[in-house]
Amino acid sequence: MSQRQVLQVFEQYQKSRTQFVQTIAELSTRPQNIETLQNAGVMSLLRPLLLDVVPTVQQTAALALGRLANYNDDLAEAVVKGDILPQLVYSLAEQNRFYKKAAAFVLRAVAKHSPQLAQAVVDCGALDALVICLEEFDPGVKESAAWALGYIARHNAELSQAVADAGAVPLLVLCIQEPELSLKRISASALSDVCKHSPELAQTVVDAGAIAHLAQMILNPDAKLKRQVFSALSQISKHSVDLSEMVVEAEIFPAVLTCLRDPDEYVRKNVATLIREIAKHTPELAQLIVNAGGVAAIVDYVGESKGNVRLPGVMTLGYIAAHSDNLAMAVIVSKGVNQLAITLAEETEDHIKAAVGWSLGQIGRHTPEHAKAVAVANVLPRLLQLYLAASSSEDLQMKSKKALKNILQKCVHLPALEPLLHDAPANVLKHVVGQYSKVLPHDSKARRIFVTSGGLKKVQEIKCDPGSALHEYITSINNCFPEEIVRYYSPGYSEALLERVEQFLPTS
Repeated sequence: MSQRQVLQVFEQYQKSRTQFVQTIAELSTRPQNIETLQNAGVMSLLRPLLLDVVPTVQQTAALALGRLANYNDDLAEAVVKGDILPQLVYSLAEQNRFYKKAAAFVLRAVAKHSPQLAQAVVDCGALDALVICLEEFDPGVKESAAWALGYIARHNAELSQAVADAGAVPLLVLCIQEPELSLKRISASALSDVCKHSPELAQTVVDAGAIAHLAQMILNPDAKLKRQVFSALSQISKHSVDLSEMVVEAEIFPAVLTCLRDPDEYVRKNVATLIREIAKHTPELAQLIVNAGGVAAIVDYVGESKGNVRLPGVMTLGYIAAHSDNLAMAVIVSKGVNQLAITLAEETEDHIKAAVGWSLGQIGRHTPEHAKAVAVANVLPRLLQLYLAASSSEDLQMKSKKALKNILQKCVHLPALEPLLHDAPANVLKHVVGQYSKVLPHDSKARRIFVTSGGLKKVQEIKCDPGSALHEYITSINNCFPEEIVRYYSPGYSEALLERVEQFLPTS
């Protein structure tokens, strides 16, 4: 065989390998092919090609493995069991930028599925190699590494701590300052994944100077970047008062409020979440949001949103109102109660209705004035209905009951209480009757209405144990009326009258 023929054989072999990996990489983009490829043992065929002498074959083999591992956890597990990860980690330090991107993609595809698979990536020494990639000149390599680190960190605090301990955080903060938009997005997302698990991890991100750089990007025109920026700031703010104050000190207000009207739904939701995480900590932080015009902006946001996107706005109103009667009044003045009442009527998901009920309870629990503002929005019968409905979740029933109790204990607006007098079960009824017992002794007009509307008759029909709070409230109400009136509306009184008629002997 001549030298030329030998070279032709090698050339044909190289072409075949190249064609093979390219075909597998192409086939693995379609879900319907995955099972067939898996059954054909494609993993074991791709593994030796990661060490091929031809760089294109190596890169395409890694890309194919990444696509397969990305599909489901069984294939990702096969990558781990096939001892492919150490090979990839070794190559991350040695190979060109195209291979590094492909290798980081495989690591990300494996790590995304579960904490156990992410731990397997960490155990093979991937963190140090990925952190080195964050210092590469090529932005595509940095992006692939940041993405993989974020997928490892998102699972739990231990994995996130491992990412931080490997020195990734300061480099990710440098990456968000790079000009490439996609690198900024992925790096902000990774920082969000690191700091979400604990105050200590959030502090690590803050200490690396992340807040100032994130805050500078809140008005960036790119929606996908803003999603990640607001997510990261939310994850920092949620942990403590100190961290929230650091975010606020970056002068994000009032600029963030304009983003509540952003065309992108996820930007709006993440902004509302950030405001919620700040509002929940202290009256001072909540007051800062109110002073910036945040309550009116959140009320508008709730009105313009639907479903889960509404939820952080609904909870923000509750958190602000919970701190003090003045802050609750700010929510009332901004028509927050009316918007929450509309939301309670519109939404179908139990967890959203539960959040609305909780927020209404926080607004109405302060004073009779606050309770009246909630009661006149006609939410009390709706809350009672949700509490009694067998189809309501346990959480919705509990929050509806608590909200009713909070509002009723302060409510002296009798027209709002009247429907509950006829429909409420005993554990709610005692609060309704209790409020009547406070108002009726001092209001003659209310006493008259109470009789003519059937309230007094209803009270006489209530069965309760002597000595109970409910019994005392009923006694107190009865003492507001002449004895014969009370007797007239008592059960069985008409029969007693008829019996007297029958027994009556007229004088001849």
